[in-house]
This record gives sequence, structure tokens and C-alpha cells, in this order.
Amino acid sequence: MSATARKMAPNAEDIRARKGGTPLVSLTAYTTPMAQFMDGHCDFVLVGDSVGMVLHGLTSTLGVTMEMMILHGQAVARGLSQSMMVIDMPFASYEEGPAQAFRNAARLMAETGAGAVKLEGGVEMAETIRFLVKRGIPVMAHIGLTPQSINTLGGYKVQGRDAQVDAVLADARAVADAGAFSVVLEKVPQGLADRITAEVAIPTIGIGASAGCDGQILVVDDMLGFFTAFKPKFVKRYADLGPLAEAAISEYAADVRARRFPAPEHVFADQAPMAAKTAASKAPQKD
Repeated sequence: MSATARKMAPNAEDIRARKGGTPLVSLTAYTTPMAQFMDGHCDFVLVGDSVGMVLHGLTSTLGVTMEMMILHGQAVARGLSQSMMVIDMPFASYEEGPAQAFRNAARLMAETGAGAVKLEGGVEMAETIRFLVKRGIPVMAHIGLTPQSINTLGGYKVQGRDAQVDAVLADARAVADAGAFSVVLEKVPQGLADRITAEVAIPTIGIGASAGCDGQILVVDDMLGFFTAFKPKFVKRYADLGPLAEAAISEYAADVRARRFPAPEHVFADQAPMAAKTAASKAPQKD
């Protein structure tokens, strides 16, 4: 085999096998260009239902539909060849029961080419996870703060403190036992995240959890500074591109209004360059 053979995208079992190894890297993506930037840098790319807030201006993820997830999943798939794609199951597409979950998960995978689905919930979703896995649908679980449940959780609060410790532990054990190949821990206290990571046999993916998790994920627009409505405590801004984009747009607007743009180098001559050159060569020459 050539030493320059192209790296293949990992699958769910590859991700599972990374338990306790080099930390897994992940970001969310919703478009082809962003997926292309991530390809090969991330072990898996998540088409998150956060797209509703980041790109569609929704106040929560609850309004995201299957059609939206499929559209963005197809876009992200076009930009990936070396990173696995995981796609979120949107609110109300799986909670009714295992049969509903299977129909929608199968549709998401068939129409986007995703390698796995992600769904929120612990103990109450274990039966559904087991049902999907037995039928060939790899499942990434998501416990702790589950954004689709904010109306029952009372908002975007840390989950797993004090009296909640046992419940979050039970959720982690339940999804692992049900066959999930990994589990996202969102807004879980560091000590509890470390305990879960030590106790379950599948990789833990932290977002507002602990550096001791088996991997990390962030919303890309948060870490690049494009999404500025609010900044969660757990986000590190690796760039501040939002203000740069606004400044560039402002400069463009000023140039247009002052007729500085387009400049001569941005417009086209009445004759194509070759035609103009030919016409000049045929013009009468002075002695």
C-alpha cells in the first residue's frame, strides 16, 4: 500500500476503540465549507440541532425539523472524506418510542450518509438505544444538560450536582449498557464527569464537563466567535471572526456608497483582451 494512501474516515467502532486513548476531537458543522475546514482535523463531525439557533435564529433547538437536519447533513457530507459524520435526531423524532426512532434514524442515515445518530436522554432512552443498535443504527448518547429538555430542566443549568449525582450516573450506565458507542456529557461537574469516564466502557465526549473526558466537542460558531448572542462558560474562543466579518461588511458598504467599489480592476473592458490586441495590430501604422 502506498505510504500516501488517503486516510479513511473512522466508524462507530473505531470511535469506541479510542476509549482511554488519545482524546477524540469533534466540532459541529452545518455547511459544506465548514466541514471541509474540519475534515481530517476532527475524528467526528456532528451535524448538531444547534443549527436552529446558530443559523436559523431560533431561540432553542425545539423548532428544528427532520427536513432541516437532512438538508444540513447532506451539505456537511459533501465536505467530509476523512472524518466521521454523526447527526442529531431532532426533538420529537424519537421520544414516542423505538419504532418511531428507528424510522427517523434510518431516514437520517439513508438520506445524509451519516455514520451514526445522536439522541438525548439516559435511562428513559435506554430501550430505544438498544432497539436501534440491534437494527444496525449506531447511537451516540447525550446526557447531563439535554437542550431539547430545557422546558423540564428549568433552563440551561448544570446537571449532576448534589441530589442529581446518582441520576446522572444512572443515565451514563444505562446508555452504555444499552449499546451506545459513546456518550456526550454536557454541563456536568468536573468530578462527576471524571467518575463517569472511569466507570463506563465507552468514550465520554465532554462539552462543559472535564478535560479528563475521552474527547471534547464545541459548537464551531461559538469557538470561532461567529455566534455572539451569548457565550457559554465552557467555550474557549479560538478566534473572534464575528467582529472581523462585520467590519469587512461595513467597509464594503462604505465603498459601494462612495463608488470606490467596483474599481477599474474589478470591471470588464468592452472588448475581450485578445480581440482588443487583434484590433490594435490591424490598425494603420504611421511611418
